Amino acid sequence: MKTVLVSGGAGYIGSHACKVLAQAGFTPVTYDNLSTGWAQAVKFGPFEQGDLLDRARLDEVFAKHKPVAVMHFAAFSQVGESMSDPGLYWRNNVLGSLNLIEAAVAADCKNFVFSSTCATYGEQDGVALTESSDQMPINAYGASKRAIEDILQNFGESHGLHHVIFRYFNVAGADPDGEVGEYHQPETHLIPLVLDAIEGKRDSLTLHGTDYDTPDGTCIRDYVHVMDLIDAHVLGLNWLLDGKGNAAFNLGTGAGFSVREVVDSSRTITNKEVPIVEGPRRPGDATKLVSGSAAARDQLGWDPKRSTMEAMVTDAWRWHQNGHYDR
Repeated sequence: MKTVLVSGGAGYIGSHACKVLAQAGFTPVTYDNLSTGWAQAVKFGPFEQGDLLDRARLDEVFAKHKPVAVMHFAAFSQVGESMSDPGLYWRNNVLGSLNLIEAAVAADCKNFVFSSTCATYGEQDGVALTESSDQMPINAYGASKRAIEDILQNFGESHGLHHVIFRYFNVAGADPDGEVGEYHQPETHLIPLVLDAIEGKRDSLTLHGTDYDTPDGTCIRDYVHVMDLIDAHVLGLNWLLDGKGNAAFNLGTGAGFSVREVVDSSRTITNKEVPIVEGPRRPGDATKLVSGSAAARDQLGWDPKRSTMEAMVTDAWRWHQNGHYDR
């Protein structure tokens, strides 16, 4: 079987990628330093512990497994932290990714699937963002991801590194089989926070702003089910292996759900009340951010069929009740 090196394969999205890659006939090799990932999430292929800043360790892993491609998820991803400690993000995300890219090229592994973000677009409120929208990141997280995109393009021109870039929006849900799921410490994502409040693991859920120009006054965001997201990554991998060239795709539904809609869906699905506190707006929060994902649908044949709020909350709730990891 063909081997794919999955950086960050012990994390939320990376662990789901490993499962789907194994189902698709690949051998996923997880490369992770376990700073935010979980060893128990590595279930579908070999595990190589290491840091992206350790070039010698990367070279060793490439030589040992000889992957045909890299799927790169490993990154720090907290927007607030990136604003207070930008050096951490430039060092870990950008320098780490440069190490990984150079190690891949040195090992003649010329297919690279990159997990980027809609944060590269910055604040473009109320429009459907497309791949041609201006990229104007407003924090070090988005800027670091944009810089990595530029590095990939440079290495494509200089070394023939073939790459597919995915810029995605709010990832939600969990493996429907319950083998892996979303588990962060601390947790910052909306659906797990709602479910924590339902279970009494936190006193309440704070609505950050209730006076936005939306039907219910709360922000609207585009959510995509993690399994749909990974389906796109496997399609992108096959796109590269078929020699179709470099590309960038947005991944979202183009619809969007408000914070109150997420809360209401969670209440209905769990049949439990959600304790809520209304708070002020957070600086930098846009009113509405949604994706235009026509390119992924038309060119990759991507069909995000699980990305309904009902499916995302149902799968997350199943995992939330039964799944967790321990250090």
